[in-house]
Amino acid sequence: MNGSPSKLPSLNGLKAFEVAARHRSFRLAAEELRVTQGAVAQQVRGLEAELGVKLFERMPRTLALTGEGRAYIADIRRAFEIIAQATGDLRPQPVRLTISTTPTFASKWLIPRLPDFTARHPDLDLHILATERMSGFQADGVDLAVRYGRPPFGPGLATELLFEQEIIAVCSPALLQDRKPPRTAEELVDYALLHDAHNSWPEFIDKHFGRAAHASYKGISFNQTSHAIEAAIAGQGIVLANRDFVARDTAEGRLTQVIQGSLSGPSDFYLVWPRYRKSAALETVIAWMRGEASRK
Repeated sequence: MNGSPSKLPSLNGLKAFEVAARHRSFRLAAEELRVTQGAVAQQVRGLEAELGVKLFERMPRTLALTGEGRAYIADIRRAFEIIAQATGDLRPQPVRLTISTTPTFASKWLIPRLPDFTARHPDLDLHILATERMSGFQADGVDLAVRYGRPPFGPGLATELLFEQEIIAVCSPALLQDRKPPRTAEELVDYALLHDAHNSWPEFIDKHFGRAAHASYKGISFNQTSHAIEAAIAGQGIVLANRDFVARDTAEGRLTQVIQGSLSGPSDFYLVWPRYRKSAALETVIAWMRGEASRK
């Protein structure tokens, strides 16, 4: 053959040969190709006649490649791999965008909303990098970050307030069965206080029960706010959490606000991204997150 496309053997025959060589069976090849066993055998016989060589030795229960068949199958498989890769490269690939968040923000705010985003934007592929470590825009390939703090967050970075830190006390409705919510420091002693790394309970108690109310409170500590929230859902005590983080749990009845009033946090949640990094995908994600944060 001189390499001209007009001299190519039957592509159906080549495919039947490749699948039959992989399975060492016309029957199994027929199952994969969803044709009859006779059709596969006929296509292979036609290919052998066209090439003028025998590709298989027909055994009672299997097939064995001939010397020519072994030499030929290596190149044929390579050719099919090249065609498959070229076809894949031709198809539009999803645009990937990496978002850096804390584990609690990811689990309690972002992940529950992702089905809405993926339904609206199936062409965008989000990668969520959830860690307490401050991920870098360059080193970690981060496109957009959610930061808890106060701007400025660094040179060359754009910022936008996502939502303010409003801390409320919530617990499982089951925890309040047969007893009233705590209204005094003395009544609060009867409940376990669930702590996270921020430990806002002393300030919250001073604000809502008075500075003199320093009783001996029992509690459980967690290094992740999301774990403290899950413990509250399980009825293990009262947790202080950002209102936005527990909004779905309160709306769906897993949690209830047990002490009226709130506490403003020392910092708020901001979207942060490099000013120079502008793209339609980034603008789409920012607009979506902005819209989700505005829905109370």
